[in-house]
Amino acid sequence: MTLSNLEHSTDQGHGIIALDSGYGREQHVAVHLMIEGSRAAIIDTAHNASVPRVMQALAANGISAEQVDWVILTHVHLDHAGGAGQLMSQLPNARLTVHPRGARHMIDPTALFAGTVAVYGDTAARQLYGEIIPVPAERIIETPEGARIDLAGRTLRFLETPGHARHHVCIHDERSASVFTGDTFGVSYREHDHQGQALIFPTTSPTQFDPEQMHRSIDRILALSPNSVFLTHFSRVDDVDRLGLDLHRLVDAHAQIAIDCSNAGSDRVKTIEQQLGQLFRDECVRHGMIEACDPLPQELQVDVELNAAGLDSWLQARARH
Repeated sequence: MTLSNLEHSTDQGHGIIALDSGYGREQHVAVHLMIEGSRAAIIDTAHNASVPRVMQALAANGISAEQVDWVILTHVHLDHAGGAGQLMSQLPNARLTVHPRGARHMIDPTALFAGTVAVYGDTAARQLYGEIIPVPAERIIETPEGARIDLAGRTLRFLETPGHARHHVCIHDERSASVFTGDTFGVSYREHDHQGQALIFPTTSPTQFDPEQMHRSIDRILALSPNSVFLTHFSRVDDVDRLGLDLHRLVDAHAQIAIDCSNAGSDRVKTIEQQLGQLFRDECVRHGMIEACDPLPQELQVDVELNAAGLDSWLQARARH
């Protein structure tokens, strides 16, 4: 099946379309459409402003709103799930899948939005996400470890994959021999590909980073021997084994930086951020993307800051136990 390539979308084969959601900057957050026969599923939703692009992409591929069976969330962080309620309001037959820990936040997103405000501040959070619309409880299907759903005869299986978030799942699609990994398998932006190879980093953003769990989750993905992994940030990577080794190494490096900075007092987050910035820059040089004298690309500085805040949260959690 050859799918229509609109602006902002790319046919990835096997009925999968990668759609640039328009969140933040180009090729930052992907929404993936899966079309099987005359039925469709949507994997992660980005924010409310992404919904028109999703609906346009469906229509361009001959899929009506009534033909969408599933909206699938890897986890409920708002760059992945902020548009879920608004999207569901336009898809009369769709059901929403989410980890059991995340279901209540889709039914009543008040606490979820408050957590986002704590990270970004109230003004920025409202500018980014607008009003988070609840999803009726009767339209939600909880997908714990081992759950399966059917898309016109195509089976999607859910793996519980904590490490980035305790309510995170990945979705294994045997038809395409691929896994949709949300944030568990890190971030890899296509503008940073160099000589056909991807650059990858773990995402340790607040507040549930756990390095041991992240290692186990990465290994679960690798054990499936996927041909491709589809990241929300940003879409398809193919050199999965190499990238998995890089992720394992970098998860350990992140944790060690946090531990080394644990006694830095009131300057701890800034100190972690400085050391992470150097780690990211060294990786960019190693990858061949920048020269040794070049600064870190500005778009990666956002990930450095979020990862530093998440590492600080991890240190606080360790200190409480």
